[in-house]
Amino acid sequence: MNTLEILSRGIVYSNPEPHLKSRQAFHPAIINLGNGELLCSFDIGEAVESLDYRTYQARSLDNGEMWEFEGPLLKYESEIPTSHTMRISKVKDGLVGFGSLVYRKDPKQGILNRENLGYAEMDLILGRSNDKGKTWSGPEIISPPLVGPAFEICHSIVELSDGRWLAPTSTWRGWDGELPNGEKGLVLISDDQGKTWPEYGVTFDGGPENGDIHWEQSVFSWQDAIIAISWYFDSIKQEHRPNRFSVSRDNGRTFSPSDEIGIKGQTCKALNVDDERILLAYRRVDKPGLWLGLYDFDGKSWELLHEKPCWGVTLKDSGMTGEGTGSDELSALPFGFPQMTKLDDGTILMLFWGLEGWSSSIKWVKIKV
Repeated sequence: MNTLEILSRGIVYSNPEPHLKSRQAFHPAIINLGNGELLCSFDIGEAVESLDYRTYQARSLDNGEMWEFEGPLLKYESEIPTSHTMRISKVKDGLVGFGSLVYRKDPKQGILNRENLGYAEMDLILGRSNDKGKTWSGPEIISPPLVGPAFEICHSIVELSDGRWLAPTSTWRGWDGELPNGEKGLVLISDDQGKTWPEYGVTFDGGPENGDIHWEQSVFSWQDAIIAISWYFDSIKQEHRPNRFSVSRDNGRTFSPSDEIGIKGQTCKALNVDDERILLAYRRVDKPGLWLGLYDFDGKSWELLHEKPCWGVTLKDSGMTGEGTGSDELSALPFGFPQMTKLDDGTILMLFWGLEGWSSSIKWVKIKV
């Protein structure tokens, strides 16, 4: 039967001393290291745009039931105040983290420009580990093959069967609003394990002037293809459109024209259950909460097999409504960024961040398909 069942729930990380200091957690990434061992990275700061915003990690040795906090992922010093964020994944030669280093020359200035949705000065970075995440090297600065000038950090590195690395991202306006290459969803491409990034593929093209933004892509291998899924936002009309997908048959160099999936789900992330079924996790626009949708996909169209609410259905407003500015609503979201991995016993572990009261924590849900 094509049904979804929630087996159990728990917490990866929450502020251990909420009465002393604000420690908010966001944006998890999850790796199954095998034999019950899991590694999770996530960001912690006083707030999502605070100067102390950094990536940390926790580890589980029992398939995600219990977690031990291990501290910061990267250890480095900088003359200029910086904050950073990173998403981790497993590759052939170890683990890799993909993220951004944001320069905070004016500590009072946030990351997002409220007037134009511009982003602070930043560099794309990599971190590497060959001991299952116990130690990490980096950050290494990436030279992208096009000008952003800023880029969204929405996804971990995806390694293809031929060894090629894809770094899903999108162009983002600079602090003064400059956007020389328009709104584009991308995969940066490396053929030498991240040393150079000379190519890119355009997953979604929002054009130079129309303001169509494709946020928080989910990119994954499926059969002999690569699928990209996006949260589609019209920044001019301040409207959230139905989620779209595109397909690549040439290892990420080119993608098909995008089409609709059939849902309106912000921060939509995907996991291929098998050769036909795909599990989507998304923050619905029409109803509150984080939802799961099991779909049959034939390469062109999506058929919903089962849909189930997972968390936050009692919230009054769970997503961006378009009533405020894009930057303000992004900073005020109450939950998001679901990430999924298959466990050794065939169940699925999903992580996400969620705000309860004044504290945002990293939560887990175990799912049976």
